[in-house]
Amino acid sequence: MSLDTLPRAMRNSHRRDRPPGRRWRSRLDVKAMPYALVSPYFILFAAFGLFPLAFTLYYSLYDYDLAGTTEWAGLGNYTALLADEDFWRAVVNTIGMFVIATVPQMLLALFLANALNKRFKLRLAIRMSVLLPLVTSVVAVAVVFTQLYARDWGLVNWILSWFGMDALNWRAERIPSWIAIATMVDWRWTGYNAIIFLAGMQTIPRDLYEAAAIDGASRRRQFWQITLPMLRPTMIFVVLNSTIGGLTLFSEPTTFYNGNVDGGSQGQFQTVAMFIVKQGFREFDYGYAAAAAWLLFLLILIGAAINFLFVRRIGGSK
Repeated sequence: MSLDTLPRAMRNSHRRDRPPGRRWRSRLDVKAMPYALVSPYFILFAAFGLFPLAFTLYYSLYDYDLAGTTEWAGLGNYTALLADEDFWRAVVNTIGMFVIATVPQMLLALFLANALNKRFKLRLAIRMSVLLPLVTSVVAVAVVFTQLYARDWGLVNWILSWFGMDALNWRAERIPSWIAIATMVDWRWTGYNAIIFLAGMQTIPRDLYEAAAIDGASRRRQFWQITLPMLRPTMIFVVLNSTIGGLTLFSEPTTFYNGNVDGGSQGQFQTVAMFIVKQGFREFDYGYAAAAAWLLFLLILIGAAINFLFVRRIGGSK
């Protein structure tokens, strides 16, 4: 007879007969162990998530320099940033490169995932191969793309010459530099997002496609009427993830300018993340950089909210 089938009085008698130490360990296992198992995440999140936020917010209210001198500034750093032309230029650069990079990246990833979701030979190897750009070093990608976009001997200018266009100085001009950096971003992240879309597509029941095929729906209509609406939760995740990555863009534009955070001679492709690093670790104005980091945080929240509301409308329902 198991303990559960015994009358309550007998079970209580069994529990009272246990040694005190064993009863304490049993109670600890039941009540404390679940909290102990989930605590590492919250400890790490507090150490590397909440603490940096609070620390940055604190010093954004001070004039804090390399010598460790702190002087209360209140909202002075924020008001100075809102009147800083360099900061607003970095904001425009960041949003411009984000739009140029993210919109085609999402579309390419979606159609690539749809193509990978079909049956063909060497399917696993081809699916894994789309992740190769992601594991490639950013420096190696920058070296290759810098050669491709070279003014005198670059492949892109050579192709443009076929159409009678003059050679572009991709680093010196604003929009061309945005396009060049956007292609670097798309090269690295399109395959990664395609794999996430592919995982979402494989959770869609095949019965829906079979029923639609019986009703005479073409593959294109199945994609727009079934795949896209059913993929909406995955799209929200990918879009939010891309928004955070796009608005904190740093590695690609920095390596495109030989590791310099100036973003070109006139700051034509300097992003907000590069502006923060320049203020913090070149100008050694930590309070100013901390305030810029918090404004970037607010910019990400606004961008994520707009994209979230936009993606929620896909499929015709809220």
